[in-house]
Amino acid sequence: MKTETAGANPVRTPIHLWVVGVISLVWNFGGVFDYLATQLELDVYLSQFTPEQIAYYQSFPAWGVAGWAFGVWGAFAGSILLLSRCRWAVCAFGLSILGMVVSTICSFGFSNGLEMMGPGAAVFMAVIWIIAIGLFLYALTMKQRGVLR
Repeated sequence: MKTETAGANPVRTPIHLWVVGVISLVWNFGGVFDYLATQLELDVYLSQFTPEQIAYYQSFPAWGVAGWAFGVWGAFAGSILLLSRCRWAVCAFGLSILGMVVSTICSFGFSNGLEMMGPGAAVFMAVIWIIAIGLFLYALTMKQRGVLR
């Protein structure tokens, strides 16, 4: 497949864009599902948590929930925009990272997230951060190469 650039030379869409895009879409759908299931208080989903953990999530301040929402929805939108070869994927992934900053500050700075969720949560959060930054940098690189229009 080809994408058109401002110049006369078309830029081919690399196969890896489709691979990264689909994997990121599936990964970020997991984040969206986690957010919605927690916010909608789905019993089937919340049954895996202790009552203390449920109370912890329910006690998040509005600004922490907003950060979480921007994080997951920004990343999900970024994945869709990446698959659409749209340059706005960079902004969406950037917005996601800003949301993650707020959410992380809320979870680990202003509340006892590490104590409540255990050390595994810190490791998982680090993995989420690495993937989010990687997706942002990937989208930025694809934009700079003219693949995203």
